[in-house]
Amino acid sequence: MDLALLERTLADRAEPTYRGRQVWEWTARGAGSYDEMTTLPKVLRVALAEDVPFSTLDVVAERESRDGTVKALFRTQDGHPVEAVLMRYRDGRRSLCLSAQSGCPLTCTFCATGQMRFGRNLTASEILDQALHFRRLELVSHAVYMGMGEPFLNLDAVLDSARRLPDLGITHRRTTISTVGWMPGLTRFVDEVAEPIRLALSLHAADPAKRSQLMRVNDRYPLEDVLAECRRYVALRRRKVFVEYVMLAGVNDSPADARALAAVLDPKAFKVNLIPYNPTGMYAGSSREAIAAFKAVLVRARIPATVRLTRGRDIEAACGQLAASRS
Repeated sequence: MDLALLERTLADRAEPTYRGRQVWEWTARGAGSYDEMTTLPKVLRVALAEDVPFSTLDVVAERESRDGTVKALFRTQDGHPVEAVLMRYRDGRRSLCLSAQSGCPLTCTFCATGQMRFGRNLTASEILDQALHFRRLELVSHAVYMGMGEPFLNLDAVLDSARRLPDLGITHRRTTISTVGWMPGLTRFVDEVAEPIRLALSLHAADPAKRSQLMRVNDRYPLEDVLAECRRYVALRRRKVFVEYVMLAGVNDSPADARALAAVLDPKAFKVNLIPYNPTGMYAGSSREAIAAFKAVLVRARIPATVRLTRGRDIEAACGQLAASRS
């Protein structure tokens, strides 16, 4: 829902200010239409249905994985494709993977989104409508800004949307924003954000030349500078940074790569999440044995490390696979 348009429409109708709060409260609780908002006068519900579209996004397609993961393909009102994911876990967690942009301009070589044509930044309402779509399906508990796009290239809209997630049942401590190391946004996030929102760094190689090969952003903002900014976040927030590391066979998965990673990470500041590669056509994924050996090196160096549970691979909903395909 375009919340700015909603506010203008209510003001133009000289409605009391609490009407906007009522509409938002119903929406955040999972209402599927204005008709369900029974505390609003019927004439207002009819007017809002005509003047304020209930969502800024149209649902184009939806697919469900064998493991219960749901991927939705949306289209903005001006035609840009966007994907978002609901991940269901056996322990009851319901985690959303939200997109900040349609496509991504940073073209990391292992990521399907980077192979798309970049569209534009999404508005806060368009980001929020991804979450609201899934909230209408069921209760949700966690959110990660790890879908399409670089969140720190669209920081204001990302934060505006994140600050409303608690109304949907997702606290700030259960919200994570991921970055490839876009320094202007990262510095602003560290300096300006008071809420206890978690930070994740998409790292993928400790060697500068290798990281630049995988992620061109490293040429512009070297890893050494990015890690220093992450350590500043830890010092100010007293919370560890999650390090995302996708495992690419023969590229970044050797014991030497693991030792290089351990050498640049402070165990008190970082926790590594090893990500089995989800095929996007350019690389092969590391074997289970290689991932286990890599993790063992990190553990010996006292770096906390886990291996991410892959969700939704069969519907191209897993990490790095979002590319707005209708298939």
